Amino acid sequence: MSGAVIIGAGPGIGQAVARRFAREGLPITLIARGGQTLRAVASEVASHGAPHGVPVVTLQADSADRAELDAALDRAIGEHGVPEVAVYNAALVRADEVGEISVREHMEAWAVNVVGALNAAARLAPAMAARGRGTFLVTGGMPEPKPQYVSLSLGKAGVRTLVALLDQLYCSSGVHVASVTVDGPVAPGTDFDPDDIAEHYWRLHTQPRHLWDREVLHTGRS
Repeated sequence: MSGAVIIGAGPGIGQAVARRFAREGLPITLIARGGQTLRAVASEVASHGAPHGVPVVTLQADSADRAELDAALDRAIGEHGVPEVAVYNAALVRADEVGEISVREHMEAWAVNVVGALNAAARLAPAMAARGRGTFLVTGGMPEPKPQYVSLSLGKAGVRTLVALLDQLYCSSGVHVASVTVDGPVAPGTDFDPDDIAEHYWRLHTQPRHLWDREVLHTGRS
């Protein structure tokens, strides 16, 4: 059975999204840079899966390294087939103001925040399109740019444009491309609880085609 691939499978949104899809019985592939993070998230996902559990595969890869990411995605396809849904949740979040960081630091942030998502889509979306269905979701943020977070604001604007481009390319082939834009700090027990945010990903994945959204905004207000 094809499953869900979570890129940037950290303890917040990534873990919550993986748990949400696991509850529906989808096999899960978790991709992140750190082995310790992967083991902790995998344990959480396995304990909150469907009644009889789901397969959980962990793969280490840096989302900013195309060769590593491609290799991990190829292994994910080898384990569970072309995924039904892929979620790009990796981000480099840091406070920086105009002129404060170097060109190299800006490029490092852009590589994680935007180019990694582009490369993941380049590896997965054509196969989804050839099959005639699939969902590719990206975690967004910064619906309005913030001068205290310049590189992240630029990156999240780039994500919005990337989603629009991918939608133009693959929507007609049955691939739903969308972003979940989170407008606040994620923390359990708050208006930005990751489990609440994860519901948006499941809803986007299960939307009827004629109702597809390209962006969902989570503001924390009901």
